[in-house]
Amino acid sequence: MIYRNPEDQVVDDAALKAFVQGYGDRATRLAPVAIVVAAYNEEGAIGPVIEALPGEVCGLATVAIVVADGCTDGTVAEAQAAGAMVCDVPVNRGQGAALRLGYRLAREGGAAYIVTTDADGQYNPAEIERVLAPIVAGAADFVTGSRRLGSQETKDMIRRTGVRFFAGTISMLTGQKISDTTFGLRAMRAEVTATVQLEQPQYQASELLIGVITHGYKVAEVPATIHRRRVGESKKGQNPLYQLHIPGVNNFVYGLRFARVAYGTWWRERRRLGPAGPVLSESEAETERIGAVESAARAKGSGPGSVETSASSAAASPAWPADPAKRT
Repeated sequence: MIYRNPEDQVVDDAALKAFVQGYGDRATRLAPVAIVVAAYNEEGAIGPVIEALPGEVCGLATVAIVVADGCTDGTVAEAQAAGAMVCDVPVNRGQGAALRLGYRLAREGGAAYIVTTDADGQYNPAEIERVLAPIVAGAADFVTGSRRLGSQETKDMIRRTGVRFFAGTISMLTGQKISDTTFGLRAMRAEVTATVQLEQPQYQASELLIGVITHGYKVAEVPATIHRRRVGESKKGQNPLYQLHIPGVNNFVYGLRFARVAYGTWWRERRRLGPAGPVLSESEAETERIGAVESAARAKGSGPGSVETSASSAAASPAWPADPAKRT
């Protein structure tokens, strides 16, 4: 994993060390499927979410990892009591930073697959198998749920319009048809998270998705459900006027910030690839090489958390050249 911000690496290194010291062998011998949950002050919501997670998916054992992102309430104790392994980070940095750390904990702990879901109970844990199955079968490297292919309880037309707008925009920019770019229930091969550059502390959904597409991984969508939040309040779109709950303002702020990350990531990836293909630094090339080796090892049934499955060798979507450092 490549850190652009040295402070982030310091925080993550310390958190990883504390996590391993606290859980010992459990932290380094994780189940094949790690379900990563980023949480910030979700007392009252996180317990039921963890308790509802399946202990086995696609015939593989699971482990729940909660990254408590600078929580000041009872989130940590509630998640632990529900059976999750908890990484308690003392500083609040944002969902993107928490997920990035969660990916690293899962990957370095030996998990073969990573699933993400939110701490607020909006996603259906019964749909985790549907999201992970194409990856275990070797049909995809990254799968995201889609409320537009499935269902949603919200009647907020501004939010619905935003989902459609950003789906169309990212589809146009990347050449990969995507119907829902912000869905939090997703699954991926663990090594994907070591290859894609993740530097956004918030709104990481678009950074991850665009990065996965531009690195040539096989991406798929499956129908899924998003429910209304029933405990607490959303942390999305927080701004100085957030508590006033002015209609449309919070969604507008969220949209602006999401757009900044989406367009910024697309431009960064376009520059990385260039007209002649990807230009990698020495550290990036090493990360790509390790990811490819891990993928091949797991496909052959070796390495931690390996399963019998075919290696993915999809070419990139038409808008992006394949990454020769990763795909053979």
